[in-house]
Amino acid sequence: MGERAMNNDDVIELQTQLAFHDHTIAELNTVLINQQQQIDRLRLEIKLLNEKCGALESRVDMGAGPMHEKPPHY
Repeated sequence: MGERAMNNDDVIELQTQLAFHDHTIAELNTVLINQQQQIDRLRLEIKLLNEKCGALESRVDMGAGPMHEKPPHY
């Protein structure tokens, strides 16, 4: 009751929707991969910047002084 057999147009419509969804999923997957690569690059950059900051802090702690100060003989 109320059920009807699928005709050829219904099948074509479902195939069209499926193809669209497959295409959308593939596009979203590409975007996701690109974003993850960008996140990985940013994490590496942050790590390198933290290491540089740590090295600069060590220099200051060892009495090297700020890099913009002139040496005492000037």
